[in-house]
Amino acid sequence: MVLGDRYRIEAQLGCGGMSTVFRAYDQKLERIVAIKRLQARTASDPTQLERFAREAKAVARLSHPHIVGVIDVGEIHGHPYIVLEYVAGETLKERISRNGPLGITEAVAYTIEIARALGAAHDQNIVHRDIKPQNILIDEDGDAKVTDFGIACALDQDTLTDKGRVIGSTDYVSPEQALGKAVSGQSDIYSLGIVLFEMLTGTLPYKASSQVAVALRHVRDQVPDVRVRRAGVSAMLAAVVDRMTAKDLAQRYLNINELVEDLEQVLAVETSRAGVSFEGATTVLRTLPEPMRQRVPLRVRRPTFAIGTSLLTIVGLVGLLLALAGSTQRGTGSEGAASVGGMHEISLGQKAARDFDPIGGDREHPEQASFVVDRDPNTTWSSEHYEGGHLGKEGVGIYVAAPHSVVAKELRVHTPTPGWDAVIYGAHKYPPPDELHGGWVRLDEKKHVDQNETFNLHPGGHEFRYYLVWITGLPPDTDQVQISEIKLFR
Repeated sequence: MVLGDRYRIEAQLGCGGMSTVFRAYDQKLERIVAIKRLQARTASDPTQLERFAREAKAVARLSHPHIVGVIDVGEIHGHPYIVLEYVAGETLKERISRNGPLGITEAVAYTIEIARALGAAHDQNIVHRDIKPQNILIDEDGDAKVTDFGIACALDQDTLTDKGRVIGSTDYVSPEQALGKAVSGQSDIYSLGIVLFEMLTGTLPYKASSQVAVALRHVRDQVPDVRVRRAGVSAMLAAVVDRMTAKDLAQRYLNINELVEDLEQVLAVETSRAGVSFEGATTVLRTLPEPMRQRVPLRVRRPTFAIGTSLLTIVGLVGLLLALAGSTQRGTGSEGAASVGGMHEISLGQKAARDFDPIGGDREHPEQASFVVDRDPNTTWSSEHYEGGHLGKEGVGIYVAAPHSVVAKELRVHTPTPGWDAVIYGAHKYPPPDELHGGWVRLDEKKHVDQNETFNLHPGGHEFRYYLVWITGLPPDTDQVQISEIKLFR
């Protein structure tokens, strides 16, 4: 099935009370998208139609790295649909169901990302009204993205809900929503507090025999002390959860900015206590205000520094042992040190690589992309096979994502199929451009790439998060390119 002579439906991703979500292929821009189509039973309801249209207009006004973006809207056979950015990954609910309670720094980091997204919406007078783990997507880079503004209500518009009608999921509903009262950004803060509680404990605060009974407990019962259900939660973090979920609006955080400031302090303190941090939290740590970031141990803020220090310590101990043993081979092993020429390798996550095929759109072995960052020279990512030894198009490629924007000076490639031509590009905006000429900056190029090739990047002081190896020519007498390793240095 093709919608609007453009979007080819590939698979159903999910189905809710109001709409069905599909994965589709955008034949015009040659990329994967998500399409939300209104259910047949609600397509004839003017109220539902207006709410659906308002979702598209509301989200289209928002541009934030942690909000799923709107691409297009349309209608087929009287059924409206909305085209959204496709996010490969899983929902936060699925992650909790699979892993149980999340790590404390992981939970706080996700809450910060979600809160920042809600802050962008609140700045536009948009309240989400249905914050729950099912509406939080965790992408392949480990970033949280808020989706489904289906019942979002602009504060400067009249509500479409009848008086006394509850909108939102009762497991996460705020007391004022449960009572059918007017909502504000504080309602989103309450729901996010329940989500944080679930991330920390793996459970919901309230259970009851019906949804109405659960909603009443949100109105009447105090949220249990999170420290009773999760050992290791600090008093500082527990206090934030309590304030987020306060029944009295005067006691709850007044706005997202207040909440984010406290969460940032909690993340710095919790990370300092733990001495380690998961990859996603490390990314958030780098965005903290400088005074808070300084509270985090250097080995956590700059893991490559810690690794380099450990290596130097080991080298020093080995040298000392050799000297004590009377060895005459003093200085052996000093060549090839990690910081030769003042260069330091940039740490890349296991999911840092992604194939890039904007022309043709049939992908370039995406299941192999992680092999270029796994530090195993025996595993390779391969382009597709191209008959006759010619690409037949401008190029194909693969890019790596640094954990945060950096000024990389070198990009090194190891390939078992030398002799191909390449251009290196950089991009700093999230998500990375899905078209070569839509935001990628040219950094370097080489003809006849060697088995171990070094590209000297000239970023002019500009930071980039994404670095693309764009293949423009195949090796002689070979119909594909293979790459075993891509490394960045600063």
